[in-house]
Amino acid sequence: MGNLLAYSGIVTKIRAMQSKLLKPEQFVEVANLGNVPEIVDYLKKNTAYAEVLDTLDESQIHRGNIEKILVQSLYHDYTKIYRFCGQKQRRFLKLHMKSYEIDLINYCLRIVINHYKQPFDLNYKRAFFDRYSQISIEKLITSRTTDELVENLKDTEYYVPLRKLKDSHNVTLYDYDLTLNLYYFTTIWKEQKKVLKKADLDLFMRDFGSRIDLLNLQWIYRAKKYYNMKPADIYLLLIPIHYKLSTDLVKELVEAPGLEEFENAVARTSYARHYNFRQDLTIEQMYSECLNYLYTVDVRRNPYSIAAVNTYLFLKEEELKKLTTAMECIRYSLTPGETLAYVGGRTQ
Repeated sequence: MGNLLAYSGIVTKIRAMQSKLLKPEQFVEVANLGNVPEIVDYLKKNTAYAEVLDTLDESQIHRGNIEKILVQSLYHDYTKIYRFCGQKQRRFLKLHMKSYEIDLINYCLRIVINHYKQPFDLNYKRAFFDRYSQISIEKLITSRTTDELVENLKDTEYYVPLRKLKDSHNVTLYDYDLTLNLYYFTTIWKEQKKVLKKADLDLFMRDFGSRIDLLNLQWIYRAKKYYNMKPADIYLLLIPIHYKLSTDLVKELVEAPGLEEFENAVARTSYARHYNFRQDLTIEQMYSECLNYLYTVDVRRNPYSIAAVNTYLFLKEEELKKLTTAMECIRYSLTPGETLAYVGGRTQ
């Protein structure tokens, strides 16, 4: 009864929002469009994005502006959910906010390290971050070097791990990205126990732990296939948390002499049992499909729980990734079938 009372209002709101997410057949229709303006027109006429896209005039219809609008729609949804939440759920949402903060810091690091002429374009994020984040965009946009950027994060939790890296020699964007990723996952894994209790904690640990396992699988695969990295270097990439992948299995995966041996080891994991990894899905698609399965099963079995919030935000973020990918594919004149393959859809 406690969870029902705590989540009834949130669940009602989220169900209404989830009913407006794009259906698989709509991604098929998007994949068959000819250019970005046609995508905008389709989204205006057929989806819940009409409200945010109506703010664009014809001269502003290009991929960069559309991506900003899509991100703002995610922020709007986060805000709607936050307003319906009690203190317990708001603490969880603040935990989730860290992923948006990491994305922002990574964006800023790319700007200063690559010395872009027009450094920052973050006004569209400012109102949201001013309200919900510990990070000041106003400070970040004054940064011109990595040292300045790190100092402008001094009042945040990200300052200490980045400062340690800043004092090292020959630090690259890759090093900063790896440090932030490792900090994010290890911090969330620790803090979830302070924020969530009992059933909610079990649900989140299952989803977040599976996400860590799947990312480690993905990173091991990429390191072997694309970079021919040595095991010692691969270990440095990995999140030092094992959920369903035992230490021995991770060792076998990392030290597999070739991709065939790696795939044989992956086939024995619980994640591969639901999917035909070798024939139907790339490991990147396996990551998305496994999480989709886990999140949707959790919310179906535990509708009045933190799974309602967690699943909706996951589905919304995945939808934005798919729309952004579809736009990029269409810009480069890929066929509808090729576009759907990238977004994980199916041809009809």
